[in-house]
Amino acid sequence: MIELYESQRAMRNMRRAAMQRGVIAILDVGSSKIACLVLRFDGAGPRHDDGVGSLAGQSGFRVIGAATTRSRGVAFGEIAAMQETERAIRTALQAAQKMAQIRVDHVIACFSGAQPRSYGLDGSVELEGTHVTEQDVARVLSACDVPDFGEGREVLHAQPVNFALDHRSGLIDPRGQVGNQLATDMHMLTVDALAIQNLAHAVKRCDLELAGVASSAYASGISSLVEDEQELGAACIDLGGGSTGISIFMKKHMIYADTVRMGGDHVTADISMGLQVPKTMAERIKTFYGGVVATGMDDREIIDIGGDTGDWEHDRRTVSRTELIGIMRPRVEEILEEVRARLDAAGFEHLPSQQIVLTGGGSQIPGLDGLATRILGQQVRLGRPLRVHGLPQAATGPGFASAVGLCLFAAHPQDEWWDFEIPVEKYPARSFRRAVKWFRDNW
Repeated sequence: MIELYESQRAMRNMRRAAMQRGVIAILDVGSSKIACLVLRFDGAGPRHDDGVGSLAGQSGFRVIGAATTRSRGVAFGEIAAMQETERAIRTALQAAQKMAQIRVDHVIACFSGAQPRSYGLDGSVELEGTHVTEQDVARVLSACDVPDFGEGREVLHAQPVNFALDHRSGLIDPRGQVGNQLATDMHMLTVDALAIQNLAHAVKRCDLELAGVASSAYASGISSLVEDEQELGAACIDLGGGSTGISIFMKKHMIYADTVRMGGDHVTADISMGLQVPKTMAERIKTFYGGVVATGMDDREIIDIGGDTGDWEHDRRTVSRTELIGIMRPRVEEILEEVRARLDAAGFEHLPSQQIVLTGGGSQIPGLDGLATRILGQQVRLGRPLRVHGLPQAATGPGFASAVGLCLFAAHPQDEWWDFEIPVEKYPARSFRRAVKWFRDNW
């Protein structure tokens, strides 16, 4: 625990140093693509590190380099073949650096998968003086009961999401306010330690310093949910290639995250098997003709499958769009049903607002919003990431939600546990699995 705390603090210091130098790279390591953005910090606008940064995404930085490459060696959002992933990261990084015409030494990375688990913690202390100081905030954070989250897991995020001063709850930052007793609620997200270590190792092998890591689900939520949704309560569903990330926000903080180990690649695999075509062709058919809602017209829309096996009969096959939808729909339904089960387990239906935003590359399947409305509930919309300065048109689609979110995370980090001088002791305590339920009861 102490090692982890120190490594997170070291990364935060490295990020500050990189921002002072003016450039930092953003790396989104996904199962279908690896995206790299190079940011330049111009020193304009708020660049303070205390509390919640601006979510407009327009202050302090601009994108000066952007590149994507097909992902290799990544399965279910986790690195499965180190050398292949390293090569893909190098390819994306070199292309982004070339566009930016600058060399980058520090990178902030995000990844999905790694079996995230959310915990809701709380703690309270008596104030030593009359005003809340930085030390008081550190003391109340260290007073939170840290659950025994098991061997081989690491804390990825640990954010105070609410402060209460003498029963005045809902404070974002209590520093400087007068009171006697300070209490806090904290959301902690743990992941499989090996996933972080593999990512750190891959980055190091590319001659880069890791200046921060974040959950893709968190980054997607930051960029795809508008401010009102983040404030009132909303879930962001990031439909990626190898996995689907789920994050729930409330009062502008993430209070729950999870991952479903299925995504767009599984739909492609179903098409590949169903039509007996190679994966690359299945991906093309999915992109051009795919959908999840069949109409009478689709019977008449014939897709020429083609092929190059040399068998004339096999190579001149056709399939109707209705048949293609018949292959795709069951898998998409399965993913959405699994997402709904996770949201139900988290107690999402008890939040004041039940807005659901679909983003990620997989959200572009035609008709998905209608199907999701039926399975997940009424308030579903398709989300695109916020526009940020300098981002090329090709990188503004939903597939770049986590990359754009990571830019905002880099420029305006929220307070985390390791930003304070905390005496860290590890002791097991009760674990609150259902972070949202805890949140509802505490607020």
